[in-house]
Amino acid sequence: QVQLVESGGGLVQSGGSLRLSCAASGRTFSSYIMVWFRQAPGKEREFVAGIRWSDDSTAYADSVKGRSTISRDGAKNTVYLEMNSLKPEDTAVYYCAARRIGLLTTRVSDYTYWGQGTQVTVSS
Repeated sequence: QVQLVESGGGLVQSGGSLRLSCAASGRTFSSYIMVWFRQAPGKEREFVAGIRWSDDSTAYADSVKGRSTISRDGAKNTVYLEMNSLKPEDTAVYYCAARRIGLLTTRVSDYTYWGQGTQVTVSS
């Protein structure tokens, strides 16, 4: 059974930075796609960034492109999301998700495994 555990959220001032971590366990992840979604109060869950474990190809939402970097550490089975120049509109619960093989997509329904989420709050 795949388990995903997020950490690294918190309260940060506008313009600040955070690095979120997603520790994965239960499988060999060489063929997995790992992504980050976020959900703000009253809004739908939206794609933030993703990485394909096999070739390190990445994708970003326009809202975070240029401010965020997704990366992975194979030895630790961990995916990171570094976010800079944070804005109040980045405030949300951030979720790590995964699927085995296939394309790096942005649809919530495409992902099989989910973490519990970590809260990010950006104050103005």
